[in-house]
Amino acid sequence: MSAEIKGGIDIAVKVPSHQYQQTLNFYRNVIGLEEITDKPPATGFVFGPNRLWIDEAPGLSQAEVWLELFTSNFKLAEKHVEESGVTRCDTVEPLPEGFKGGWIMSPCSIVHMLREPEAW
Repeated sequence: MSAEIKGGIDIAVKVPSHQYQQTLNFYRNVIGLEEITDKPPATGFVFGPNRLWIDEAPGLSQAEVWLELFTSNFKLAEKHVEESGVTRCDTVEPLPEGFKGGWIMSPCSIVHMLREPEAW
C-alpha cells in the first residue's frame, strides 16, 4: 500500500512580533475576513475553504508560511517521505504526546505539518 497524502485545510503564517498586530488588522479590518475565535490564543480567519492562522513568532525576522498535509496513515506516510529524502524538522514546534503527525520541509524550506486528521 502506498502512502496517501493530500492538502489539508490549515495555513499558518508565522509573523514576527513587530508585524503581528498590523497583520491581524490587515485580515480583520482591511480585508474583512471572518475571524475564528474558538481556539485562543490562536487567531484565525476563514479563508475560503481553508483556515488562515496568524501566529506571533518573536524569534523570526520575517514571516513564514506553513502548510498542512493530511494522510490516512501517518506511519506509512512518514516512511514514504523518509525514503524520498524529505527533511524532517520536528523541532520547529512541539506537538502533543501521541499526536499522529510530524513536521517536514519542502526543498524550498516551506514547513508542512503531515498528519492524520481527526476524522478521515
